[in-house]
Amino acid sequence: MDTLKIINLTVSVDDKVILKDFNLEIKSGEIHVIMGPNGTGKSTLTKVILGDKNYQVLKGEIYFNDILLNDLATDERARLGIFLGMQNPMEIEGVTNADFLRTAISTREKDNFKLFDFIKELDKTVDYLNMSKDMIHRGINQGFSGGEKKKNEILQMYMLKPKCILLDEIDSGLDVDSLKIVGNSVMDYFREYKSSILVITHYQRLLDYIKPTFVHIMKDGSIIKSGGSELVKEVEQEGYGKQNKKFSSIGTCVVKEMIKDE
Repeated sequence: MDTLKIINLTVSVDDKVILKDFNLEIKSGEIHVIMGPNGTGKSTLTKVILGDKNYQVLKGEIYFNDILLNDLATDERARLGIFLGMQNPMEIEGVTNADFLRTAISTREKDNFKLFDFIKELDKTVDYLNMSKDMIHRGINQGFSGGEKKKNEILQMYMLKPKCILLDEIDSGLDVDSLKIVGNSVMDYFREYKSSILVITHYQRLLDYIKPTFVHIMKDGSIIKSGGSELVKEVEQEGYGKQNKKFSSIGTCVVKEMIKDE
């Protein structure tokens, strides 16, 4: 079973502490959703897990399958099977989507890489995501709309087949039809590969399609409340102001106990 474990993580950027003694454990076959006000550290969390050097880990550890990630470079973490669907995907001129994916997958699979199988799967996934075929031959995200960029992140996810998936506001910039396609495609991937998924979102609408195992409310750099999908409706009705029940959590065991006690 693949497991991402974050223990007492404290992180700063520009001498400002963003994450404070943050704890979370995500196992394969689980979807965790984190919601919370802007500026509380949700996006910071995903970037730190992937090793963004702009953030300084003051204390704490991040493990994936008992491998300490703290001192590993971003590419080393990605090779372990961790994937980040970014909130604002960057544009890369001169590198097409097809070239990028072919290089990444052939580097990983080496002698087992088969070009015909790669092309067949790429075409099939592009059709599934209702993307234009010409997008795979354009520079990465160049001239893409916000929704097209998010679909492109999901295309990369499907092709790279990660074990642990981090989705940072993957719903932003999506129209109703694209939201449905992206949400359903994430759930289809989850059902097929039983991966672990962390979803950062502000809105219940995405969770009409992506069904969380656990929901966490985050404020001031820490998780203050965890539970099931009922927390989403609670936030929609009451906002974050009443979510002030602080507790010490190190993952699913604590969450399950809280749900059982309720």
